[in-house]
Amino acid sequence: MDDLSARALTALRGCDQVFGEFYTSHLIDSTPEDLERAIGRKVHRLCRKEVEEDETVLEAAKRGRVAFVTAGDTMAATTHVDLRIRAMEEGIPTQLFHGVSIFTACASALGLQPYKFGRTVTIPFPEPGYTPLSPYENIYENWARGLHTLVLLDIREEEGRYMTANQAVQWLLDAERAKGMGMITARTLICAAARVGSRTEKVAAGYPDRMLAEDMGPPLHAVVLPGKLHFIEAYALVRFAGAPEEIADQNL
Repeated sequence: MDDLSARALTALRGCDQVFGEFYTSHLIDSTPEDLERAIGRKVHRLCRKEVEEDETVLEAAKRGRVAFVTAGDTMAATTHVDLRIRAMEEGIPTQLFHGVSIFTACASALGLQPYKFGRTVTIPFPEPGYTPLSPYENIYENWARGLHTLVLLDIREEEGRYMTANQAVQWLLDAERAKGMGMITARTLICAAARVGSRTEKVAAGYPDRMLAEDMGPPLHAVVLPGKLHFIEAYALVRFAGAPEEIADQNL
């Protein structure tokens, strides 16, 4: 609860009802029960259908002061943007309290420059008969332009499954074998970040063999495939994430 702003705490304590969803992300360093104790209110947890299809939050907001809480930066998820639009169309006033976003925090943790990132990509869990290669193609497009790629990893909250950085690296290797475009080789630098913004944050960077075996600990994980590194970025990855020293020499 340490990262919750004083304004957000005050607002939550003044609500009649508090709803929350933790399937797009989940709380790190705390639990919904910790939040309940901090605000003195029960947090009604919603499933995906209740947020995206039902009118649960909106109907409650017509009767009183309501909060909808998530981990991270709420408006980074399109489903939450849609919920806010629907509220405003119903004449329900809204106020937004920003949280820390993986879109900037991951770059900061690794020492990479945010403006050098291209399109963000999500890697899904492989399914029998369904292995889309579009994430690889989108990463390749960024990489070919010298841009970094933030790779978000699949979450199946209802199943308790969270893709690990190791699984993402294996996915990239498999995709390279399928596409053969030369982006992922034995000397391709891959970065991983776990529990960004938490007290147990961990970052690591190395070649595929190392990153396949790197223990990043509990979720949530993210991966970054760097493009053209500035020499300061290269030094940051060496010092912050344990990347091979040679990458700093290569980017002088």
